[in-house]
Amino acid sequence: MASIRKRTWRTAKGESRTAWSVDFIDSSGTRQRRQFSTRREADDCRADIESQLRAGTFRPDADKVTVKEVAQVYIDHVTARSKRGERFTQHHLAVVEGHIWNYIAPDAGRQEKRKAKSRVISFTDGIGAVKLSQITARRVGDFRDRLRDAGVSVVTTRKILNSLHGVLEYAISRDLTAVNAAHGVKVIGRRDEGSKKIVPPAKEAMKALIDIADEDFRVKLIFAAATGVRAGELHALRWNHIDFDKGEVTIETRVDVYGDEDVAKTAAGMRTVPLGSHIVVMLKAWKLRTKFKKPTDLIFPNRRGTYISHDNMVKRRFNPLFDKLAEKHKEDSSVPAVIRFNWHGLRHFAVSCWIEAGLAPKTVQTFAGHSSLQVTMDRYGHLFKSDDHKRAMDAIAKGLIS
Repeated sequence: MASIRKRTWRTAKGESRTAWSVDFIDSSGTRQRRQFSTRREADDCRADIESQLRAGTFRPDADKVTVKEVAQVYIDHVTARSKRGERFTQHHLAVVEGHIWNYIAPDAGRQEKRKAKSRVISFTDGIGAVKLSQITARRVGDFRDRLRDAGVSVVTTRKILNSLHGVLEYAISRDLTAVNAAHGVKVIGRRDEGSKKIVPPAKEAMKALIDIADEDFRVKLIFAAATGVRAGELHALRWNHIDFDKGEVTIETRVDVYGDEDVAKTAAGMRTVPLGSHIVVMLKAWKLRTKFKKPTDLIFPNRRGTYISHDNMVKRRFNPLFDKLAEKHKEDSSVPAVIRFNWHGLRHFAVSCWIEAGLAPKTVQTFAGHSSLQVTMDRYGHLFKSDDHKRAMDAIAKGLIS
């Protein structure tokens, strides 16, 4: 067990000094000492150390290493994993680094390098200077509350805590600490901060957008609007993913903004989506026109046959379609005024069409590649309407009024 003793000594100048020393033997049999300026601090330390020794969770280096220091080692570790291609992509690495240096252990130097239009909220009240031995669930909870008070959204706060969880798990693997204090810390926001109900583009707007596109780009628009594939999945599709006989596409890969191709994020992301006969005919015609026809060639590549830049495609080909429609509407009022939507709106459109066609919620979840049925219902549940619902409500109202 730990003991406390008072130490008194004189400095080189002859000044008297007093401190309280906590002495103990750790689990490895090594003598340890902690020194404090007050008896109360020493008593608190003694009680904490004895509790850790009894539970077998004492780690001597936890008093020496800060969260910032272990975070840097963790970044080095995952950077090496990313270079080896061990399911830690450059994009994931960039996100984790952002969470650490913008929030967990705010670094002013790194923050100054951010673009002026960055959506990152300025935050300085992190926990980088805190020793691992002082990281508790309460301290993590307080950190969470400071993030929310600073205006960080519920979703982003959850992601930041998830990155902190990863840092502390790594610390455990290096015997720097024994407990992950971030485990189980929840982020609960207001009711209006939950998943937003999706409002898909109108059919009239989608048709107008497709009609005004050039022949080649129209193929990509129609395919995305019919299959609901995510942008990263679309750009990674190859001809061997298409089964023309069965009329279906297999989604199993994705590519990020750095051009790194990987498997789908989740098991649910690995899926097969049926293709309508018109889509099959369209793809066959597209394959005849393109010079990239090999089974392993990308279906929608750039001019060199490699991954297309999604941002460039959106800026140069997708967004200008809305400008053209706006000009045509000015000239001819019969042309619909289309409200702008982003590329992901094509996915929302596909899902809304599946629901309108009467597909079961579980089927919609499968085709969309959602990780759970709850995700599907949270986002699209309001679109699952039918005459049965109205008839049921009419019967209830009739029974109450008659």
